[in-house]
Amino acid sequence: MHKNLKTQFCGLQLNSPIILLSGCVGFGEEYTRIEGFSNTDVGAICLKGTTLEPRLGNIPSRVTETPEGMINAIGLQNPGTDVVINEIMPELDKKETRFIINISGSSVEEYGEITKRFNDSDIDAIEINISCPNVKEGGVAFGNDPDMSYRVVDICRQNTSKPIITKLSPNQTDIGHSAQRCIDAGSDGLAVINTLMGMSINTKTRTPVIGNNQGGLSGPAIKPVALLKVHQVYQVSKHHNVPIIGQGGIMTANDAIEFIIAGAATVGVGTALFYDPLVCHKINDGISQYLIDNNLNSIDELVGTLQLNSAISQCDIGSK
Repeated sequence: MHKNLKTQFCGLQLNSPIILLSGCVGFGEEYTRIEGFSNTDVGAICLKGTTLEPRLGNIPSRVTETPEGMINAIGLQNPGTDVVINEIMPELDKKETRFIINISGSSVEEYGEITKRFNDSDIDAIEINISCPNVKEGGVAFGNDPDMSYRVVDICRQNTSKPIITKLSPNQTDIGHSAQRCIDAGSDGLAVINTLMGMSINTKTRTPVIGNNQGGLSGPAIKPVALLKVHQVYQVSKHHNVPIIGQGGIMTANDAIEFIIAGAATVGVGTALFYDPLVCHKINDGISQYLIDNNLNSIDELVGTLQLNSAISQCDIGSK
C-alpha cells in the first residue's frame, strides 16, 4: 500500500482513503472470492444496511441498469442485528481493514436500540442511514427533515461511544442545514451523498421496471450532483473538523481526486465495483501518483483545496 495514502477518519487509522459502500459489498467477504481483490486495498468497508429484526426486502425486480448508472430498491434485506453481531462479524478479518456497520430504522427508538447493541460489539464505527421512512410519523424520510435527523443522531449518540457517521440524503432542500443539525446532535462524520430517487419504465408493459416503482439512482450519472453536495456540506463541516466520505459515481482516480478537492477526507466506491471489481487498486495508484506529481505528502493536504471561479453575471457583461 502507498504510504502517502494513509489517513485518519473519525479517529480511525486507514490504509487508504477508499471506503467500500454499504449495499455494494454485502457483509464484507463477498469480493474476497474474486482473484486479485483484497480488503487491504481499502481503508474501510461499510457493511450492508442492518435493521433490528430480519427483513426480506422488496419484491423483484430490484435492480436495473440505466444510462451511466443503476437503480436499486433492495428494501434493506438483511438477517437482523443479532445475526450480524453473533454470526457474521466474528468471521470478518479485522486485520485487513476497518469495518463500519450501516444501520436503518423505522422509528427513532429502533435506531437507538440497534446502536446500543452494536456499541457492545467490536465494530469500528456506525453509519446511520437516515433516508428511511419514519413509519410512526407519516412515512416521511428522517433525512428529509433536519429536526428528525437531529433526533435520530442524538439517540444514537446517547447509545454509543463509537464514531457515528451520518449518511445524508440529496433529496432535501438544504443539505448544509441538515449537516449542521447532525453535527449539533453529535455526528463525528458525514457521508455525502446517498442515492437520488429515480424511475425506469418498461414501455411494452407501461409499468415501472423496479417492483417498488422507484429506487435509488447511483453511478456516474449522479456524480455532478454529489460533487456539489460535498462542496456545500464542507462549507459547514470544516468549521467543526467533521470529515466527509464523498460518494456518488466515483469510477476512476480522477473522480476520487475531484471529491477530495471538493472537501471529502475519504471517498466511497460502490457501483464501480459492479463494472470492475479490481477498481480500488487502480484508484489508489492514481491518487498516490497525483500526490507525488503535485508535491503533496498526504491526502489531508488536498482536502477542500477547491478554488472557486470569480462569479460574473452575464447580465453585467457589456452593460453600462
